[in-house]
Amino acid sequence: MALPEIYMQRCLELAALGAGKVSPNPMVGAVIVYEDRIIGEGYHQKYGEAHAEVNAVKMVTDNYVNYTDLLKKSTIYVSLEPCAHHGKTPPCADLIIKHQIPHVVVGCRDPFPLVDGKGIEKLKHAGIKVTVGLLEAECLAMNKRFFTRVQKQRPYIILKWAQTTDGFFAPADGSQYWITGAESRKLVHQWRSEEDAILVGKNTVVADNPLLNVRYAAGRSPKRIVIDRNLELDTSLNVFDNTVETIVFNEKKFAIEGNVKYIQLESFDYYVPQYVMYQLYLQDIQSVIIEGGATTLQHFIDAGLWDEARIFTGTSVLNNGIRSPFITDINTDNYVVGNDRLQIWTNPH
Repeated sequence: MALPEIYMQRCLELAALGAGKVSPNPMVGAVIVYEDRIIGEGYHQKYGEAHAEVNAVKMVTDNYVNYTDLLKKSTIYVSLEPCAHHGKTPPCADLIIKHQIPHVVVGCRDPFPLVDGKGIEKLKHAGIKVTVGLLEAECLAMNKRFFTRVQKQRPYIILKWAQTTDGFFAPADGSQYWITGAESRKLVHQWRSEEDAILVGKNTVVADNPLLNVRYAAGRSPKRIVIDRNLELDTSLNVFDNTVETIVFNEKKFAIEGNVKYIQLESFDYYVPQYVMYQLYLQDIQSVIIEGGATTLQHFIDAGLWDEARIFTGTSVLNNGIRSPFITDINTDNYVVGNDRLQIWTNPH
């Protein structure tokens, strides 16, 4: 791998450190290089705080007395186009221009309407050389959640379930039945910490009384989303414990009660997945992981409303019960997690 690719790969490594902390902003990493040596690096650490370019420049100004001369002879690599507008922070393009950094290497353009080429254009107008598209595919993949929300006006949707070797989701009575091992459960909790929200249907809450939080991994718990058409769930259940913001989609009422928000949908007869996802988009939720039950998952599959499916297959056999959801499209990756098998499927849309 050539040096420029190595520097951009470092940008991606840095960007990934912001997972679960910067939504609805994108994850971004930046590296400043002087004479083939990294002198500054940074990433977007928390929503509303300094962007990657700001943190990278600060590392240089904090550590080098002659930072003015160094920056004037450096190249800054950044995984996503520098912003050109005033949001919660000033434009990063202006910062680059201020320090007269002569060359900017951009992984991919930012499709957000207030940016979308404007950062690149501003830099070029200031006489700065701009190179676009280095490790572009990797940079696009890094922010697939952000791009989905901006371009499709919905969150990035991850389906997740576990099934027995013979293809069952749960016993016939819908009761709780552990299919996967401890290693898989820990991995799922890590996934939860990386997404904005976790969604389940009413029957899953009744059967499992889940906490839907992060207990077996580090990180913050996602918002909890429950679909309960007729508000039949007992409010003594764990999802109503007020420890995490919870949204309940229903057809009865709009209300806010403590940390629980009730959102009434226009209809529960048609397009429920579409209505739910659009409402989550309006709530600035950038990604959601749907964990059950089988009917809820199949509704999203049938609507074609998903981006990625993560399917565990355990070693147990049920012989009968509730069938697992059925999915087609592209199986991209296969892994072994403890004694379980994990398949990743993607929806090519």
